[in-house]
Amino acid sequence: MVNWYKKNGRHNLPWRKNISPYSIWISEIMLQQTQVKTVIPYFNKFIEKYPNLEALIQASEDEILAQWSGLGFYRRAKNIYKACRVISENFNNKLPTNINDLESLPGIGRSTAGAIMSIAFNEGHPILDANVKRVLGRYEKISFKTENDKQKKLWLISEKLTPNKRSFEYTQGIMDLGASHCSKSKPNCEVCPVSNDCYSAFEEVTNNISLKKAIQKPTIKLNFVLPYTKNEILMHKKQASEYWESLWIPIDGNKVKIKGNQRYSKIKLNHPLSHLNLDMKIKAFEIDKKYDLDSNLEYKWIKKSKVNEYAMPTPIKKVVSAL
Repeated sequence: MVNWYKKNGRHNLPWRKNISPYSIWISEIMLQQTQVKTVIPYFNKFIEKYPNLEALIQASEDEILAQWSGLGFYRRAKNIYKACRVISENFNNKLPTNINDLESLPGIGRSTAGAIMSIAFNEGHPILDANVKRVLGRYEKISFKTENDKQKKLWLISEKLTPNKRSFEYTQGIMDLGASHCSKSKPNCEVCPVSNDCYSAFEEVTNNISLKKAIQKPTIKLNFVLPYTKNEILMHKKQASEYWESLWIPIDGNKVKIKGNQRYSKIKLNHPLSHLNLDMKIKAFEIDKKYDLDSNLEYKWIKKSKVNEYAMPTPIKKVVSAL
């Protein structure tokens, strides 16, 4: 695995060019449930804004969310903010250097902590992200559905195979192997460096392993109103919720009444999330001048020129930017 990684690994990934505990932490959080090709531009933008931990610790939650805007799974960004508070209060503004302290930070579980320790500090700790689950599940012919017993077996295998030396290369190698040759649907066993010892490759059953059944996601219907003037847009900061928490979105049309001119356009959007689908109808009202709402909602008139400074879901930002 180590030799394969040296020759074939994805050495040009931006977080691997100048490796630091900070850059590995941010990249690992971004890579949770998100593909590498999607993460790269967001990582570059994030690091340009916050090049080190000291800069990030100074940022507010809203600023971090705005920088994260478009990447999705915003709880990750909120956990980064929370982790910064813990690092500032308990670890003298430095990322912890042992795995137990890393796991104490919000958003960092065993696998993420193991990746940081292995890649940034070259200490042998097992990991078990989606790619590694697939590699190990096929290697030992174990289906990696989410039952606890399967997880325990895979952790034991990962512990057994992770070397104490050169774990930096091994960890990145097994991640890259899962992302390239040991893919979900059409694994390329012929060129895989571990195929000779892989039970699934030997028995030619790779395509029958680890494919999860599609889950029927519920649909939530939303009716928004979006008043706007020539220069400003009225938005609402969403509170605790199962979707879009702490992001700026249009106002619930059932909770407010629009004043003044009633010129409006209708916009329909469908947006899938990991756990549900959003079916949205937006009435965008063009009004002559802004006004205060008779509402307890947290709202704000946002200048159109400042939209990119606010954390908004991608479909909403597209609508707002077009007004």
